[in-house]
Amino acid sequence: MSFSEPPRNCDRCPRLRDFLLELRETYPDYHNAPVPSFGDPAPRLLIIGLAPGMHGANKTGRPFTGDWAGDLLYSAIGRYGFSNGTYDATADDGLELRGAMITNAVRCLPPQNKPVGAECTNCRPFLTEQIQGLPSLRALLCLGKISHDNTVRALGLRLKDFPFGHNVTYAISPTLTLFSSYHCSRYNTNTKRLTEDMFMKVFSDIRDHLDTETT
Repeated sequence: MSFSEPPRNCDRCPRLRDFLLELRETYPDYHNAPVPSFGDPAPRLLIIGLAPGMHGANKTGRPFTGDWAGDLLYSAIGRYGFSNGTYDATADDGLELRGAMITNAVRCLPPQNKPVGAECTNCRPFLTEQIQGLPSLRALLCLGKISHDNTVRALGLRLKDFPFGHNVTYAISPTLTLFSSYHCSRYNTNTKRLTEDMFMKVFSDIRDHLDTETT
């Protein structure tokens, strides 16, 4: 594993930096900094979300930990054999990922959970370096269109050649496949844009892909 995480006081995005400084006053017990990746140091699967949630990863300091999206994501991770232990929505629950790592396209919490284009661009080098620094990777899972688009750009590819869609799969190279899903947000699940069965199907396909590759 050879890649860098953003420093705690990263100042690449002034708006996000100022927002986190304000939150350190409002929520002094929260993480309120770029959220580092979490998981197996030699993952075959890299899961890429959008950005930390206010009272989820921005609070706990671990991706998708402490909010609704995390409940569904970690349920899928456990069901398809990518974790050891029990997810309990806290960073000290003892959960370990097996063969998987979770990160975000934008590592800092954005206001209203909406990063602007420049912030995605500023943070993208961390994702590019991460993908390049994990030679064990065989699959990428992008959660939502912003994550998908950022990942395609991080790979040096053109969006028009790799459009986003739910449960769409692209062979990026002979050893790396990109999977995409609607984001497992409360809004998407409440509106039934994404059902639990739909989400689990994506993980089932990834598991089958990785298992087939090793046989």
